[in-house]
Amino acid sequence: MKHGTPMIGRQPARDRLRELTTKSSAARWGSVLLLVIVVIAMLTLSAYNFAQTMTTELEAASMYTLDVQSRATADSGVEFVATMLGSRQTLVAENLIHNPQIFMGQVVSPSPHLRANSRFTVIAPVEHDTKTNSIRYGLMDESSKLNLNFLPNMGLSNDELNTLLMKVPGVTIEIADAILDWIDSDDTKNPYGAESETYQQMNPPYQAKNGPLETMDELLLVNGITPTLLYGEDANRNGLLDPNENDGDASPPMDNADGVLDHGFIAYFSVHGRESNRRKTGTLKINVNDGFLTDLYDNLVEAFDEDTAKFVIAFRISGPATPVEESKTNPVVPPTSPTSSTSSTSSTSSTSSTPVSSGQSIQEKQAAESLSQFLASMAKSGGTVTRGGIDLSKGGKTSIESLWSLIGTSAKISIDGTPTTLKSPWSDDVSSISTVYPDMMDKLTTTKEEYLEGRININQARREVLLGLPTMTEEIVNNIIAAQRLDSNGQPSLDTIRQHNSTAWLYSENLVDLPGMITLDPYITAHGDVYRVQVLGFFDGGGPVSRLEALIDATKLPPRIISQRDLNELGRGYTRSQLLQVVK
Repeated sequence: MKHGTPMIGRQPARDRLRELTTKSSAARWGSVLLLVIVVIAMLTLSAYNFAQTMTTELEAASMYTLDVQSRATADSGVEFVATMLGSRQTLVAENLIHNPQIFMGQVVSPSPHLRANSRFTVIAPVEHDTKTNSIRYGLMDESSKLNLNFLPNMGLSNDELNTLLMKVPGVTIEIADAILDWIDSDDTKNPYGAESETYQQMNPPYQAKNGPLETMDELLLVNGITPTLLYGEDANRNGLLDPNENDGDASPPMDNADGVLDHGFIAYFSVHGRESNRRKTGTLKINVNDGFLTDLYDNLVEAFDEDTAKFVIAFRISGPATPVEESKTNPVVPPTSPTSSTSSTSSTSSTSSTPVSSGQSIQEKQAAESLSQFLASMAKSGGTVTRGGIDLSKGGKTSIESLWSLIGTSAKISIDGTPTTLKSPWSDDVSSISTVYPDMMDKLTTTKEEYLEGRININQARREVLLGLPTMTEEIVNNIIAAQRLDSNGQPSLDTIRQHNSTAWLYSENLVDLPGMITLDPYITAHGDVYRVQVLGFFDGGGPVSRLEALIDATKLPPRIISQRDLNELGRGYTRSQLLQVVK
């Protein structure tokens, strides 16, 4: 018994030790479990943060992709316009000025998902909308503006050029002379102008360009021209009067809150306005002032007929038998007296002097004179050159400065030794001129140059540009503006655009008579071939919008994109409903 008693006494001690060990293990396991919970919570939070970061990165990548796609869509719109301008034979005016079916909401990348269905819209303001709140879907013709680089070639005096420039709002005599000094080729300062001596005092100093402008932004280097004068109140360059552009000092830009948008010089001036001197087929036109009368005769027979060829040759040799009478209705007055109501004192004969763009250049006239002298020497030696019974050996003494000189007149010539009076194949009948003249204009030209520079598109030019044109009266300008009819939505009338596909509508609608058309012809056209476009790329389901402005020169084929500019920093400019009509 005594031997077993100690064992009984030791059992509680072991139990106590076991109990203490068990409690210690339980405490350790509790600490581990707490640690595991904390680790799991931290890992979960890290995973959540990682997922959030990746989601944000995915959304950013997606938005970047959409932004790139919208820019690519806008680029596609620019290329679309350039390709379209390369198809001369299918182009008509209404396709370029306003055509929603072609220029509005064109799908580039179709997708069943709205946020991935990309489109582009080519949009422009309506130039003749005095309220500046209308839009059209088409191109902006650079020939609707005054080409500053062409001013030295217009054959006008400095005073006449100043009158031309000062019709534009904001242009003073000092600014006009400074512009002329900047683009002329000499260092002689105009009375109110500025040459290099003025610009050398600037900080930093620089020289006067004494040459053509390359961009409109270069005008900021001309003395007296500020960004406000150049760009006006149109802060986002959309041509519309937005609320922030009519609230005074409340928000940028600074404006006078008069309810009228100051467009700035950029709406009236250009450095690119020109038109192609080729046929719709892309081939060269027939130069009616060609010194080689044999070639001229043969080309006219091929393009028209023998009677037409004989008349033009007779006109070149003998001049008009029935000179055009002076203007009696809707007279055209000299630029020095724009308000005069008397008839023009400018010569309207076929030999009157005109700008280089319309008639022969100096080099062409010298070549023609040399050829005439050669043919005359042949005639003295007994040689003769004939076509259609007409002796061509004396050459063409008459220079045709305007195709209008050939309309409704006659010419006397000896055919096979018999004096003959040939009547013009182109009638001056008002009812037929709108169909006769466009065909004549497409085939004939008065110069061998590949393009004509500086003539103003009367269908899109602003009133101030038209008012400044030499020999233009305020009455004619008012009638031209009134004829640019807008429909109920404030958009150009397609019927009117279709009827005004050449300058002949001025004559057919009795706005200008034949002598007036001869006088105005060197300065006006119905279209140019250098276009400014604003293209916006966007998605049906919202998201980023890319806005580009590009200049496209279609005077040669294929058309060339002169420049391209990102306008995103100026804002979208147009509402989504303007970019794509919402079908309810």
